[in-house]
Amino acid sequence: MKQFFIYTNPEKDPEWEVTKKIRTYLEAHGCKAFLYGEAPNVETVDAIFVLGGDGTVLQAVREMSHLKAPFLGINLGTLGYLTEVEVSQLEAALDQLLAGNFGEEKRMMLSGTVAFAKGSKEESWALNDIVLARHGSLQILCFQVYVNGQLLHCYHADGMILTTPTGSTGYNLSAGGPIVEPKARLILLTPICPHSLHQRSVVLSPEDQVELEILPTRGGKEQTAEVSFDGNGGVLLSGGDRLLVTSSPREVTFLRLNQVNFLEVLHRKMADT
Repeated sequence: MKQFFIYTNPEKDPEWEVTKKIRTYLEAHGCKAFLYGEAPNVETVDAIFVLGGDGTVLQAVREMSHLKAPFLGINLGTLGYLTEVEVSQLEAALDQLLAGNFGEEKRMMLSGTVAFAKGSKEESWALNDIVLARHGSLQILCFQVYVNGQLLHCYHADGMILTTPTGSTGYNLSAGGPIVEPKARLILLTPICPHSLHQRSVVLSPEDQVELEILPTRGGKEQTAEVSFDGNGGVLLSGGDRLLVTSSPREVTFLRLNQVNFLEVLHRKMADT
């Protein structure tokens, strides 16, 4: 590896201290390091360093995944699930990387298509989750969920989280969903505040196709919902509109230096609560 891209969250590294340290170290070892906004030919980078927390990693993936390069998260915040390297271990991690002593881990993603009743469509994708949530009114949503064309259930809830294994420790976890080993391949459905004592998360195959349909009205009032992709997008839906979700042909690759595995991070997270 000889060329790197450094994607920095300026709120986490306001003086660019860590960013400059990485760049100086790489250049001292005969490598090139481009910062966000200055790379003349970023199509040729061998890896993307992301400095920040899990949210920064998600944003970097959305902006930089077209480069087809693997990502390495460097933690500048609290303990995260997507960041691999702590600042205290930075030089050792860079040495290990430059020596070629690393692995790669591929993560599945989700594709989402909003099909409006009038015929138009909007498409996007997510590494963590695609979320359908109520919009505006405090009333709950009524929507039907189909799996491979077969009705699963008619939900009365604040919404639905459709999650990858990577995203299981995000909004899904806050909504009471299970934690999933991130290298697994599955689609997880977790209702948001369901108005039932018996509704739980549903685990589906990555080959399954999920469709959520907003019912036209509830209590005589038209329903409005919003779909977000990894917290982005904000696509508004109304009665008769549908959200179609499948596994994405895209994958994201993360570099692994075997410093902290998922179970160790999970153990530390549980110990702090």
